[in-house]
Amino acid sequence: MKRRSLFLGAVIMLSLSMILAACGGEKKSSGDAKGDSKVKLLTIATGGTGGTYYPLGGMMGKIIKDETGINADVITSGASSENMAILKDNKADIAFTQTDIVSYATKGELMFDGKKIDSLKGLGTLYPETIQIVTTKSDIKSVEDLKGKVVSVGAAGSGTRANAEQILEAYGMSFDDIKVRDLSFDDSTAGIQDGSIDAAFITAGTPTSAVEGLSATDTVSIVPIDADKADALIEKYPFYIKDEVPADTYKIKEAVPTIAVLSMLVVREDLPEAVVYKVTKAIYENTDKIKHSKAQFIKAESALNGMSIDLHPGAKKYFDEKGISQK
Repeated sequence: MKRRSLFLGAVIMLSLSMILAACGGEKKSSGDAKGDSKVKLLTIATGGTGGTYYPLGGMMGKIIKDETGINADVITSGASSENMAILKDNKADIAFTQTDIVSYATKGELMFDGKKIDSLKGLGTLYPETIQIVTTKSDIKSVEDLKGKVVSVGAAGSGTRANAEQILEAYGMSFDDIKVRDLSFDDSTAGIQDGSIDAAFITAGTPTSAVEGLSATDTVSIVPIDADKADALIEKYPFYIKDEVPADTYKIKEAVPTIAVLSMLVVREDLPEAVVYKVTKAIYENTDKIKHSKAQFIKAESALNGMSIDLHPGAKKYFDEKGISQK
């Protein structure tokens, strides 16, 4: 009888050990060094509810959940620049931004003013944010014609302002050659309409609602960026790509050549490789489920165009498998 009791006790202890081990296995983890991840939730930083990033983030979050089983929360923010700080502070795992903004963040330049953020890695680029030099003046046909004119270069500290400065530099000009106004897109087009400014730099997906509103009442022109100047800008600032404002946009008769930065997804570098691989694959292999006008631009084949920072190893693994490399 005593022998039986000892046997039963051993069985009970063994069972308890197995139960405790199983419970320990359910513990959430960010994954081991090999990326064998048990991440249950990802947070995606987007932009304001009225912008493009927020609805895209919601659709991508659903795709991630459906394809990987990982829940994805979407949070609003001040968009590109603010999102870099959100990732740095570990308040999100994935964020929308622009290729130029993340380049400045990793180098501590311009609006980041010496405060480098070293923890950012690329997941993939999405769609063009086109640089549009907008005017209604018949005597402004080239960038050189902006000399002496009143020109809005975007809000102070914005990516648009940096775009304007770099384009003028390519033409041997600077802000000293124009009368600078630091205005939002809406205020820029209002200023063109009331005659208080002559032209405006606007960096946004086309068509841009503020410019569409202006074209409803005035004849809008888009100032072209010459091909040689575009090439020089791309060589110096690899986050740019060649782009155009298509014919019939804002009622213009012919397509106008220009350049663009790209919107993109950035992740924290400490996110496990396995998770980033799954997320990258889920997004770029299910773009048909993104019901948004920008979805037509989101393709795996072009997701490394304009990439301005190093890819996360998980994203690199996916693109390597697809035979896609940066051009």
